[in-house]
Amino acid sequence: MNDRMPNAFAAGETAAPAASSAASEIEAATRRLAAALDALESAVERRREYDRGSDELAARIQSLGVDRSRLANELDGTLVRSRELERTNREIAERLDVAIGTIRSVIEEDAS
Repeated sequence: MNDRMPNAFAAGETAAPAASSAASEIEAATRRLAAALDALESAVERRREYDRGSDELAARIQSLGVDRSRLANELDGTLVRSRELERTNREIAERLDVAIGTIRSVIEEDAS
């Protein structure tokens, strides 16, 4: 910036065109600044919304992880119970086979 006065002003001429030009430049700069601030505010709001969405997503993922762990534990318990039932079923089938064999042998003895 130049601190000296323009020659026209020093000679006694009015500085109205220069002042008007400076004022319009200031107004234009003010409008650009306001537009930039509006854009920044919009960007900040979008970021806040994104962060809120990210926080909600993280909470959902956490909840799904808890559900997954619970379901895995339930599945393990169900598998153990299923194996117990299969083993019990085999034992019952073996006992039935023995009982059927015993009944047949008794019937065969009575028939003889």
